[in-house]
Parts: sequence; C-alpha cells; structure tokens
Amino acid sequence: MLHDGMTEGPLAALREAVERTRAVTRDRPPTGLGHDDADDNAGTIDTDSARDFDPLPLLTALHEAGARVAVIGQVAGILHGSRELTGDLDLLWDGDPAQAEALAEAFTAVGAELVDDDGRPVPLTPQAFLLPKVQFESCNASGDCCTVALPWGTLPVREFLDRALTVSGPDGLEVRYLRREDLIAMRREVGRPKDLRRAEELERL
Repeated sequence: MLHDGMTEGPLAALREAVERTRAVTRDRPPTGLGHDDADDNAGTIDTDSARDFDPLPLLTALHEAGARVAVIGQVAGILHGSRELTGDLDLLWDGDPAQAEALAEAFTAVGAELVDDDGRPVPLTPQAFLLPKVQFESCNASGDCCTVALPWGTLPVREFLDRALTVSGPDGLEVRYLRREDLIAMRREVGRPKDLRRAEELERL
C-alpha cells in the first residue's frame, strides 16, 4: 500500500537493517552501556541496546493499539535509506491525553519498562505518557518517547509531526516517520557529531 508517495520499501530497508544489526552484535561481548550512555560519535550501535534490537514489535503494537506516533531519530533515517545502524528507537507524539491509553496498551504488550528523564522508574500507566518524555526498555527495543511539550529549541516539531509520512507493509502495518527535511533540521539542531554526519548522509540521498 502506498502513502504520501512512498512504497513499502522503507519497511524492507528497516528489516534489512535489523538483520545487519544482529550480525554486527551477535558475537560482541556486553559493554554494560545502555542507549542513554551512547557515545556522541558512534551512537547506540556500540551499546548493549543494539543487541537483539528490533523496533518492529513495538511499532506493530503501537499500530494495533491505534496510537498515533511518529518515528524520529536514526530509525527514521533508515526508513529514508540511511545505511548507518542504530540500537534505539525514538518516538514523537502530540501529547494529547486521549492518546495516552493507547500508548500504555502498546508498551504493555511488549513488556516495556519506563523511567523518567532522570532515570527514575515510572509505572506503565496512561499517566506516564503525560510526561514530556519517558525512556523505555523492552526485549527488542529501547529509546525515548517524546511529546511536542519537550523543549525543542526553535524547531516547529508539531508541524513536523503533522506532516509526517506514513508507509504501509503487505501485512497492514502502518508506520509514521518524519519527512527527510524535517529529520535533517532536527539533526542539525542537536548538532552532535553523529547527528551532523547523519544529516549530511540524508542530504545526499
């Protein structure tokens, strides 16, 4: 199924990246580092979060729960054709309390655990998702679930969210993700070495 001029190719690229990540991390000894400890140059591929990384179970659970979220970060980059691997999944949603129950349902379905931005455990309830950001960890994916209320500097993230692309797979899975130009703007605003490198790659695609 085609949405916004996109084919299901982005999901095939994501599945292929998951397989490459498994190959890279299969025999690698544990580092003791999680996604929040990632080096600003290498990124989360060098952390334990990359071991068994597969964002598709959570993305499927979010779709089935009817949660309207968009993928940001390097998973979105991969959906646009980036070849650089990652070990975390970052999500953006509008913060509407009416969506919180669907988010809690999806994260519960994958057995996720939540912490706040200071690393304190947060019960997995709809109220948890009313925070500007929660960090999550599940068997296959960890990362950040952010709202537009998080300080984003000068970035018009609500506009980014409103115009996000959607891709559908043959199994009916739908995934929303930021447009390439919006992802580039977000990368350049953050400005870490890995962000600038990935922004340059996206500009070449």
